[in-house]
Amino acid sequence: MAYLFDAGAIAGLLRPDPARAYLEWLGTVPREEQFTSAVVVGELYRAAFRSADRDRQLAALEERLRRAVTILPYDRDTALVCGALGALVELSEFSLPDAELQVAATAIYHGLELVSADPPRYQQVPGLIVKPVPAGRRGLTLPG
Repeated sequence: MAYLFDAGAIAGLLRPDPARAYLEWLGTVPREEQFTSAVVVGELYRAAFRSADRDRQLAALEERLRRAVTILPYDRDTALVCGALGALVELSEFSLPDAELQVAATAIYHGLELVSADPPRYQQVPGLIVKPVPAGRRGLTLPG
């Protein structure tokens, strides 16, 4: 199974003390099955630019994110899926911010399971398979 990581899932790996269970699970996923969305990258950069530790956060994104996952574009085909999802979600009277809809659409379009630190956020998105970030004891750092 290949995975698309949302912003919370990636942020959990960039922490000084990511969960051991998460790192162990990630070690079982081949690099070529690890993806994120350009929308997620934008969210991470926005957070880095707002951070009090801006330079370190930006450097971490530049040095670690690009080599860790394949970044998928948010393009016309993904936008079409997003539009359909958005309409379905609105009909269900459930609200999801546009960025999360775009991330969900990217996962669905590419046939990926979404790894999220907040799985309930996506529970109403039809056709989306969500894997919670494996939790557990902290104390390791992300290699690299």
